[in-house]
Amino acid sequence: MTKLTFMGAARTVTGSKYLLDIGGRKILIDCGLFQGLKELRLRNWEPLPFDASDLSAVVLTHAHLDHTGYLPRLVADGYHGRVFCTAGTLDLCKLVLPDSARLQEEDAREANRMSYSKHHPALPLYRESDAFRALSQLQAVGFDKPMSLIEGVEIEFIHAGHLLGSSFIKMTVDGAPSILFGGDLGRYGRPVLPDPSPPPPADILLLESTYGDRVHEPDDQGRRLAAIIKDTIARGGKVIIPAFAIGRVEEVLYWIKHLEDHGQIPKLPVFLDSPMALDALRYYANRAGELDADIRSDAEISRFVTARFQAVASARQSSELVRSRIPSIVVSSSGMATGGRVLYHLQAALPDKRSTVLFVGYQAAGTRGRQLIEGARDVKIRGQLVPVSARIEKLDSMSAHADAEETLRWLSGFETPPRTTYLVHGEPGPMDALKTTIESRLHWDVRTPTHLEQVELS
Repeated sequence: MTKLTFMGAARTVTGSKYLLDIGGRKILIDCGLFQGLKELRLRNWEPLPFDASDLSAVVLTHAHLDHTGYLPRLVADGYHGRVFCTAGTLDLCKLVLPDSARLQEEDAREANRMSYSKHHPALPLYRESDAFRALSQLQAVGFDKPMSLIEGVEIEFIHAGHLLGSSFIKMTVDGAPSILFGGDLGRYGRPVLPDPSPPPPADILLLESTYGDRVHEPDDQGRRLAAIIKDTIARGGKVIIPAFAIGRVEEVLYWIKHLEDHGQIPKLPVFLDSPMALDALRYYANRAGELDADIRSDAEISRFVTARFQAVASARQSSELVRSRIPSIVVSSSGMATGGRVLYHLQAALPDKRSTVLFVGYQAAGTRGRQLIEGARDVKIRGQLVPVSARIEKLDSMSAHADAEETLRWLSGFETPPRTTYLVHGEPGPMDALKTTIESRLHWDVRTPTHLEQVELS
């Protein structure tokens, strides 16, 4: 008997984890952190409903923390086996997992120092040493190369177009339905990354629904971004862009350089205040063959570097930049303003009516980013309330997640519909909207599992 348990990303966008039990042999697909709302984050501290040492294998779709960020905790809890992923995912995990651990250790120290935690002492979910142990267990696998995971189970990684190394995972199990774990679905016709590959045949599909209730604003070749930048600079302010260090920073810099090269914005100081993002740029350049065909020929870091670009390496340089009042563009992580150096920039910029905070990616419920785009008059940062006078903007055109129409376009690639489609990685509104759309337009069997729901795959 084969059973599938939805241990995360069920009626929410975070914590992707899917446990496949094949006659007692357990495989975990994705190992993500819950983020955003406190009630979700508390799930990270709950014991797993299985013994980590009982897992036969772990497989990752891509490197974002909501798909990989629980891995060091899993290792700390006793998982000693291999973790399979693409080479691009392995590269980016080298950046995000130790960084996540450092941030958690730093947050715990800060909470203890400032006494704003209810726990005494506050502890990190895992430590940097756990992250490095997890990295030692990663094993890279090529795209489009079926491999035996365990006896009777074969997997294949297929390009998803969402992030460097991102994939769908086709899993074939002897005597059971074939399963396509969708991970996150990329978009069509975007710079930097190629379009997602057509879906292979599958009996069971797990499909993300992040933007299942909307269509992204049309690509305007950067005109709105240019207008926001020019207006802010004219007021003498800064443009602060919280951006995911892996994946989003590359497209943000691509568009800023594009606008500068075409004379649509002046040659401004552009600061990248994220050492991890700079390292990620190098990985993108080193894997040019996996990028969009339009930029493969010149995918060096210079492809993303403007005339007055400056990488901010040290904490001291970052502090000086926070204090600076020079009109400029600052790109910093994290993308949802949940941690990292961008918090210091927000503390300085949010009370300043001349400045603009521009969000360019999905903002999960419960994050500062969501609070700001929904009109919060103040937000709490590092234990202090910060008033909001700056202009708050959001650009959906840079999203790395397919919208409803792009999702339907990808689904049209199935020659035979999956027997059952499970929607995951979405908040209830977008998820239910996509369910209705697929049922009405494609007439498929679509389900929306709840947290820890278990289904039998016969």
